[in-house]
Amino acid sequence: MLEHLTDAADPRLADYTRLRDVELRKSLEAERGLFVAEGEKVIRRAIAAGYPVRSVLTTRRWVDSLADVLGTATVYVVSDETMEGVAGFQVHRGALASMERLPLPSTETVLDPAARVVVLEDIVDHANVGAIFRCAAALGVDGIVLSPRCADPLYRRAVKVSMGAVFSIPYARMDNWYTGLDELRGAGFQTLALTPDQSATALDRVKMGGRVALLLGAEGDGLSSRWLHEADEPVCIPMSPSAMANGVDSLNVVAAAAIACHGLMRSADLSHQES
Repeated sequence: MLEHLTDAADPRLADYTRLRDVELRKSLEAERGLFVAEGEKVIRRAIAAGYPVRSVLTTRRWVDSLADVLGTATVYVVSDETMEGVAGFQVHRGALASMERLPLPSTETVLDPAARVVVLEDIVDHANVGAIFRCAAALGVDGIVLSPRCADPLYRRAVKVSMGAVFSIPYARMDNWYTGLDELRGAGFQTLALTPDQSATALDRVKMGGRVALLLGAEGDGLSSRWLHEADEPVCIPMSPSAMANGVDSLNVVAAAAIACHGLMRSADLSHQES
Protein backbone atom coordinates (compact mmCIF):
# COMPACT_ATOMS: atom_id res chain seq x y z
CA MET A 1 0.00 0.00 0.00
CA LEU A 2 1.54 3.31 -1.12
CA GLU A 3 1.18 6.46 0.96
CA HIS A 4 2.67 9.70 -0.40
CA LEU A 5 3.89 11.98 2.40
CA THR A 6 5.44 15.44 2.31
CA ASP A 7 6.13 16.34 5.94
CA ALA A 8 9.32 15.04 7.61
CA ALA A 9 7.58 15.49 10.98
CA ASP A 10 4.68 13.22 10.04
CA PRO A 11 4.20 10.84 13.02
CA ARG A 12 3.86 7.91 10.62
CA LEU A 13 7.58 8.29 9.91
CA ALA A 14 8.63 8.12 13.57
CA ASP A 15 10.39 4.73 13.11
CA TYR A 16 12.95 6.46 10.86
CA THR A 17 13.72 9.52 12.96
CA ARG A 18 17.36 10.72 13.20
CA LEU A 19 19.04 7.47 12.28
CA ARG A 20 22.52 8.77 13.15
CA ASP A 21 21.58 9.62 16.74
CA VAL A 22 22.90 6.47 18.41
CA GLU A 23 21.44 7.04 21.87
CA LEU A 24 18.03 8.03 20.52
CA ARG A 25 17.93 5.00 18.23
CA LYS A 26 18.95 2.61 21.00
CA SER A 27 16.05 3.67 23.20
CA LEU A 28 13.52 4.03 20.37
CA GLU A 29 14.31 0.66 18.77
CA ALA A 30 14.31 -1.17 22.09
CA GLU A 31 11.01 0.44 23.09
CA ARG A 32 9.30 -0.41 19.79
CA GLY A 33 11.00 -3.75 19.10
CA LEU A 34 12.26 -2.71 15.69
CA PHE A 35 15.39 -2.21 13.63
CA VAL A 36 16.04 -0.39 10.36
CA ALA A 37 17.38 -2.11 7.24
CA GLU A 38 18.99 0.14 4.64
CA GLY A 39 19.15 -0.63 0.93
CA GLU A 40 17.40 -3.11 -1.33
CA LYS A 41 19.84 -6.00 -0.83
CA VAL A 42 19.75 -5.78 2.97
CA ILE A 43 15.96 -5.41 3.05
CA ARG A 44 15.56 -8.48 0.86
CA ARG A 45 17.87 -10.50 3.11
CA ALA A 46 15.99 -9.43 6.22
CA ILE A 47 12.66 -10.43 4.69
CA ALA A 48 14.11 -13.76 3.51
CA ALA A 49 15.32 -14.41 7.08
CA GLY A 50 11.77 -14.05 8.34
CA TYR A 51 11.76 -10.56 9.85
CA PRO A 52 8.30 -8.96 9.44
CA VAL A 53 8.12 -5.58 7.68
CA ARG A 54 6.53 -2.76 9.69
CA SER A 55 6.84 -0.23 6.86
CA VAL A 56 9.14 1.01 4.10
CA LEU A 57 10.36 4.55 3.47
CA THR A 58 11.53 5.30 -0.06
CA THR A 59 11.52 7.87 -2.84
CA ARG A 60 9.55 7.78 -6.07
CA ARG A 61 12.31 6.38 -8.26
CA TRP A 62 12.80 3.34 -5.99
CA VAL A 63 9.17 2.37 -5.48
CA ASP A 64 9.16 -0.52 -7.95
CA SER A 65 12.46 -2.15 -6.95
CA LEU A 66 11.05 -3.96 -3.89
CA ALA A 67 7.49 -4.49 -5.07
CA ASP A 68 7.97 -8.25 -5.49
CA VAL A 69 8.83 -8.89 -1.83
CA LEU A 70 6.82 -6.29 0.11
CA GLY A 71 3.38 -7.81 -0.30
CA THR A 72 0.85 -5.72 1.61
CA ALA A 73 3.40 -3.70 3.59
CA THR A 74 2.85 0.03 3.92
CA VAL A 75 5.29 1.98 1.72
CA TYR A 76 5.79 5.66 2.49
CA VAL A 77 6.89 7.57 -0.61
CA VAL A 78 8.63 10.89 -0.07
CA SER A 79 10.92 13.32 -1.86
CA ASP A 80 14.71 13.14 -1.47
CA GLU A 81 14.56 16.27 0.70
CA THR A 82 11.94 14.79 3.01
CA MET A 83 13.88 11.54 3.24
CA GLU A 84 16.99 13.44 4.33
CA GLY A 85 14.94 15.50 6.78
CA VAL A 86 13.61 12.36 8.47
CA ALA A 87 16.76 10.22 8.49
CA GLY A 88 19.25 13.00 9.10
CA PHE A 89 21.43 12.18 6.09
CA GLN A 90 21.19 11.51 2.37
CA VAL A 91 20.00 7.94 1.84
CA HIS A 92 21.89 6.73 -1.24
CA ARG A 93 20.69 3.12 -1.19
CA GLY A 94 17.15 3.94 -2.17
CA ALA A 95 15.03 2.62 0.66
CA LEU A 96 14.76 2.12 4.40
CA ALA A 97 12.62 -0.54 6.02
CA SER A 98 11.41 -0.68 9.59
CA MET A 99 11.50 -4.36 10.57
CA GLU A 100 10.16 -6.15 13.64
CA ARG A 101 12.76 -7.85 15.79
CA LEU A 102 12.49 -11.57 16.49
CA PRO A 103 13.24 -13.08 19.91
CA LEU A 104 16.92 -13.93 20.29
CA PRO A 105 17.71 -17.62 20.81
CA SER A 106 19.44 -18.70 24.00
CA THR A 107 23.18 -19.30 23.98
CA GLU A 108 22.42 -22.99 24.49
CA THR A 109 20.34 -23.03 21.30
CA VAL A 110 23.17 -21.46 19.29
CA LEU A 111 25.91 -23.62 20.81
CA ASP A 112 24.12 -26.96 20.71
CA PRO A 113 24.56 -27.72 16.96
CA ALA A 114 27.83 -25.78 16.55
CA ALA A 115 31.42 -26.95 16.18
CA ARG A 116 33.08 -23.56 15.60
CA VAL A 117 31.85 -20.32 17.17
CA VAL A 118 33.17 -16.80 17.64
CA VAL A 119 32.62 -15.03 20.96
CA LEU A 120 32.78 -11.23 21.08
CA GLU A 121 33.61 -9.49 24.35
CA ASP A 122 32.54 -5.86 24.72
CA ILE A 123 33.01 -4.83 21.09
CA VAL A 124 30.91 -1.67 21.15
CA ASP A 125 31.66 -0.32 17.68
CA HIS A 126 28.70 -1.21 15.45
CA ALA A 127 30.76 -1.18 12.25
CA ASN A 128 33.26 -3.64 13.73
CA VAL A 129 30.48 -5.95 14.90
CA GLY A 130 28.86 -5.88 11.46
CA ALA A 131 32.16 -6.56 9.69
CA ILE A 132 32.97 -9.48 12.01
CA PHE A 133 29.56 -11.00 11.34
CA ARG A 134 30.26 -10.73 7.61
CA CYS A 135 33.66 -12.44 8.01
CA ALA A 136 32.26 -15.21 10.21
CA ALA A 137 29.30 -15.88 7.92
CA ALA A 138 31.42 -15.86 4.76
CA LEU A 139 33.95 -18.31 6.19
CA GLY A 140 31.37 -20.75 7.55
CA VAL A 141 31.48 -20.17 11.31
CA ASP A 142 28.50 -21.89 12.95
CA GLY A 143 27.44 -19.14 15.34
CA ILE A 144 28.35 -16.01 17.29
CA VAL A 145 27.94 -15.34 20.99
CA LEU A 146 27.97 -11.76 22.30
CA SER A 147 28.91 -10.59 25.77
CA PRO A 148 26.21 -8.51 27.47
CA ARG A 149 27.84 -5.16 26.56
CA CYS A 150 28.52 -5.87 22.87
CA ALA A 151 26.99 -3.57 20.27
CA ASP A 152 23.64 -4.53 18.76
CA PRO A 153 24.12 -6.47 15.48
CA LEU A 154 20.74 -5.16 14.27
CA TYR A 155 21.67 -1.50 14.65
CA ARG A 156 21.47 0.08 11.18
CA ARG A 157 25.22 0.65 10.84
CA ALA A 158 26.04 -2.93 11.83
CA VAL A 159 23.48 -4.38 9.43
CA LYS A 160 24.73 -2.16 6.60
CA VAL A 161 28.42 -3.02 7.10
CA SER A 162 27.59 -6.73 7.34
CA MET A 163 25.72 -6.53 4.01
CA GLY A 164 22.92 -8.47 5.71
CA ALA A 165 25.19 -11.22 7.05
CA VAL A 166 23.69 -10.61 10.51
CA PHE A 167 20.61 -12.40 9.17
CA SER A 168 22.48 -15.49 7.96
CA ILE A 169 24.43 -16.63 11.03
CA PRO A 170 22.83 -17.65 14.35
CA TYR A 171 23.77 -15.50 17.33
CA ALA A 172 22.87 -15.10 20.97
CA ARG A 173 23.73 -12.76 23.83
CA MET A 174 25.13 -14.01 27.13
CA ASP A 175 23.06 -13.38 30.23
CA ASN A 176 26.15 -13.13 32.43
CA TRP A 177 29.63 -12.12 31.30
CA TYR A 178 31.30 -13.33 34.52
CA THR A 179 30.32 -16.96 34.01
CA GLY A 180 30.35 -16.84 30.21
CA LEU A 181 33.38 -19.06 29.70
CA ASP A 182 32.00 -21.61 32.15
CA GLU A 183 28.95 -21.95 29.92
CA LEU A 184 31.15 -22.52 26.87
CA ARG A 185 33.21 -25.16 28.67
CA GLY A 186 30.08 -26.82 29.96
CA ALA A 187 28.99 -27.20 26.35
CA GLY A 188 32.29 -28.90 25.52
CA PHE A 189 34.06 -26.02 23.79
CA GLN A 190 37.80 -25.47 23.80
CA THR A 191 38.25 -21.72 24.38
CA LEU A 192 40.98 -19.86 22.49
CA ALA A 193 41.68 -16.22 23.43
CA LEU A 194 43.06 -14.16 20.54
CA THR A 195 45.74 -11.71 21.68
CA PRO A 196 48.38 -9.58 19.91
CA ASP A 197 50.97 -10.93 22.40
CA GLN A 198 53.48 -12.75 20.22
CA SER A 199 54.52 -15.02 23.09
CA ALA A 200 51.14 -16.77 22.77
CA THR A 201 50.79 -19.89 20.63
CA ALA A 202 50.49 -19.16 16.92
CA LEU A 203 46.92 -19.89 15.84
CA ASP A 204 48.02 -22.22 13.04
CA ARG A 205 49.97 -24.34 15.55
CA VAL A 206 47.14 -24.94 17.98
CA LYS A 207 45.75 -28.43 18.31
CA MET A 208 42.03 -27.83 18.02
CA GLY A 209 39.38 -30.22 19.21
CA GLY A 210 35.96 -30.98 17.83
CA ARG A 211 34.33 -27.89 19.33
CA VAL A 212 36.20 -24.59 19.49
CA ALA A 213 35.21 -21.09 20.61
CA LEU A 214 37.42 -18.21 19.47
CA LEU A 215 37.32 -15.21 21.82
CA LEU A 216 37.77 -11.71 20.36
CA GLY A 217 38.05 -8.48 22.34
CA ALA A 218 37.52 -4.82 21.56
CA GLU A 219 39.73 -2.69 19.35
CA GLY A 220 42.62 -1.33 21.44
CA ASP A 221 41.88 -2.87 24.84
CA GLY A 222 41.50 -6.43 23.57
CA LEU A 223 40.13 -9.15 25.80
CA SER A 224 39.67 -8.55 29.51
CA SER A 225 42.33 -10.04 31.76
CA ARG A 226 39.71 -12.42 33.20
CA TRP A 227 38.79 -13.93 29.85
CA LEU A 228 42.38 -13.94 28.64
CA HIS A 229 43.56 -15.88 31.70
CA GLU A 230 40.54 -18.17 32.02
CA ALA A 231 40.60 -19.30 28.38
CA ASP A 232 42.10 -22.71 27.68
CA GLU A 233 44.85 -21.14 25.61
CA PRO A 234 45.92 -17.67 24.43
CA VAL A 235 46.63 -17.62 20.70
CA CYS A 236 48.06 -15.04 18.32
CA ILE A 237 48.39 -14.27 14.63
CA PRO A 238 52.14 -14.11 13.98
CA MET A 239 53.32 -10.65 12.92
CA SER A 240 56.22 -9.87 10.60
CA PRO A 241 59.38 -9.24 12.71
CA SER A 242 60.42 -6.38 10.43
CA ALA A 243 56.99 -4.77 10.71
CA MET A 244 57.10 -5.09 14.47
CA ALA A 245 60.52 -3.47 14.51
CA ASN A 246 58.88 -0.49 12.80
CA GLY A 247 56.10 -0.33 15.38
CA VAL A 248 53.40 -2.29 13.50
CA ASP A 249 52.64 -4.94 16.09
CA SER A 250 48.98 -5.82 15.61
CA LEU A 251 45.95 -5.89 13.31
CA ASN A 252 42.62 -4.17 13.77
CA VAL A 253 39.94 -6.42 15.18
CA VAL A 254 38.16 -6.96 11.86
CA ALA A 255 41.30 -8.02 9.99
CA ALA A 256 42.28 -10.24 12.92
CA ALA A 257 38.80 -11.76 12.97
CA ALA A 258 38.94 -12.59 9.26
CA ILE A 259 42.31 -14.32 9.54
CA ALA A 260 41.36 -16.10 12.75
CA CYS A 261 38.02 -17.30 11.37
CA HIS A 262 39.83 -18.72 8.33
CA GLY A 263 42.21 -20.60 10.64
CA LEU A 264 39.33 -21.78 12.79
CA MET A 265 37.42 -23.21 9.85
CA ARG A 266 40.53 -24.67 8.19
CA SER A 267 41.17 -26.66 11.36
CA ALA A 268 37.58 -27.91 11.23
CA ASP A 269 38.05 -29.06 7.63
CA LEU A 270 41.29 -30.85 8.50
CA SER A 271 39.71 -32.57 11.50
CA HIS A 272 36.85 -33.75 9.30
CA GLN A 273 39.29 -35.14 6.71
CA GLU A 274 41.33 -36.97 9.36
CA SER A 275 38.24 -38.56 10.89
